[in-house]
Amino acid sequence: MPIALPTSALSPSSSVPSSSWRKLRSGLVWVCTSFLLSACASKLPAQVDRPASSAQPPAASSPLVQISQQRQKAESKAGAGASGFEILAGAQAAYGARLALVQGAKYTLDVQYYAIHADASTARLLQGVVNAARRGVRVRVLLDDFHGTGRNAQVMRLAFEPNIEMRMFNPLPGDRDSPISRMWNAATDFQRAQQRMHNKLFLADNTMGIMGGRNLGDAYFDNDESSNFLDTDVLVVGQAVQDLSSSFDTYWNNERAYPVQSLISKQELEDMQKTLLARPSKGGDNDAADSPSTPAARAATGGALPSPPDGEPRPGGAISEQQRERAWDMQPMDLRSVPLVWAHSVVMADAPSKIPSVDSDGQTNPLSAAPGVLENKRLAQLRVLAETRNPGHSPSADSVVDGLVQLLGYAKKDLLIVSPYFVPGETMRQAFKDAVQRGVRVRILTNSLSSNDAPIAHIGYARHRENLLRDGVELYELVSDESDLRAAFGLGSGQNSFREGRRVMLHSKVLVLDGQLLVVGSMNLDQRSKLQNTEIAVLVRSRKLSAQAADMIEKGLESAAWHVVLKDGDLVWQAPQNSRLKDQTTEPDASLPLRLMLKIISPFTPDSLL
Repeated sequence: MPIALPTSALSPSSSVPSSSWRKLRSGLVWVCTSFLLSACASKLPAQVDRPASSAQPPAASSPLVQISQQRQKAESKAGAGASGFEILAGAQAAYGARLALVQGAKYTLDVQYYAIHADASTARLLQGVVNAARRGVRVRVLLDDFHGTGRNAQVMRLAFEPNIEMRMFNPLPGDRDSPISRMWNAATDFQRAQQRMHNKLFLADNTMGIMGGRNLGDAYFDNDESSNFLDTDVLVVGQAVQDLSSSFDTYWNNERAYPVQSLISKQELEDMQKTLLARPSKGGDNDAADSPSTPAARAATGGALPSPPDGEPRPGGAISEQQRERAWDMQPMDLRSVPLVWAHSVVMADAPSKIPSVDSDGQTNPLSAAPGVLENKRLAQLRVLAETRNPGHSPSADSVVDGLVQLLGYAKKDLLIVSPYFVPGETMRQAFKDAVQRGVRVRILTNSLSSNDAPIAHIGYARHRENLLRDGVELYELVSDESDLRAAFGLGSGQNSFREGRRVMLHSKVLVLDGQLLVVGSMNLDQRSKLQNTEIAVLVRSRKLSAQAADMIEKGLESAAWHVVLKDGDLVWQAPQNSRLKDQTTEPDASLPLRLMLKIISPFTPDSLL
């Protein structure tokens, strides 16, 4: 596409020598031309070979199926259709469970994530995935495209391993090694760039799986040097996994899922990796000297530290030997002895059509967006799970978050909610107010400004905070310094040693209703999860499992969170019990410039964008 720039627009100043001006003008023309060429040339492929496939029925010869059936027969008293659940709150449990599924899979592995970061923890995990494929396991990896750039793009090399298929969901056009190109395409199609597949699933042999809030990366497995996400998953065993697999298949076969080979070649990825390996780290050393040694590890890491995705801090140097050692020291979970709670459940998943499709010219097709949840008929079972006294009412919803808001209406005594990004909007706020007015105690744990990895999202929470408190909702905000979180959320037991001064951020998405219904999923209670991202959740009716989750949350509220209250009309952050901290009258541990900046931009950031 030829670009003609009028020379009159680049006339030299009298103070600049003509030879220097010619060089400057040539450079400007080259930069502008390159930028526009890359932008204009960036279109998604029109013709894509996308062979359909689906989850295989659980095979009796699978060791995981045998474990599942034997344990259900010996342990379950919940009757037909029940599934086994274990809350995975700590890093060892979360990582060890995934290692166990990778090592135990005999027939299939289905992996669906919003983000897979190229770092030490992922390197080991993906080495196991490659090994599984080499022993004959069919592997399907579905990844949202938003963070598939820079070093994280090297994860896409999995697509070129035998017996592994990999697809990118809702891809953005543009050079994956050019932030400018990607930014241009995101800016020119802003709405589609904001709509992401936020689901997280890790499924083995269609009989055991993990779902919840975690992406794959060091910061989610207590292996990042500067930051740590507090997160929650559940290990799922039995019938419910087939419902999770059904959701995966719907996304995998959707027109928004593009095979990696249609977007980038293996040679392009290798060329990108060579550039990354030759690039000095911020510490001045060459990352190649600290490069992982195995092909799968190199595929996972690009040989160096990943560029941080938005809002997720990373240290400045290369991956350390200590990080690699910590990842390899993690042990697989013993699936034969892990305690399971057997209970009935419902899987709720947004339909992929919540995100508009892309036409052959690379433009979004708004007519393709059709809000709704997969298996919408299952929402009727929420009434049964919640033991509502209104048997004539069967709820319906346009999204997972809508379904959960309706679920709030069934609470009679107590609601415990953990949502790292909490932007209730008026409808959700009214649901909380109604619950309080009928005598329900509502407690919500979210990020403080200092623990929030996306400070702009804090605006949507802060503007509703005082009204929520006046409505009777109890609010708690996470303390951000790890040294103050010794006993919170299972930390400090069986995990890596604490690293002083490391920042801690909340990432769990959990709801406990009346001590009998537990919800764990990928969704936040915010407008982004409600309107833009696709999400998935599992609702489990179990007093025992709900009690476990409630105990974990209440310990966090007591020892790891600021209790926000109103005193004489002013906000006060009450320090956690038995802590070294003092009560505060401004956002704790947040700088004045940050607080001022958020106040300035708050009028220009509606809830719908948060």
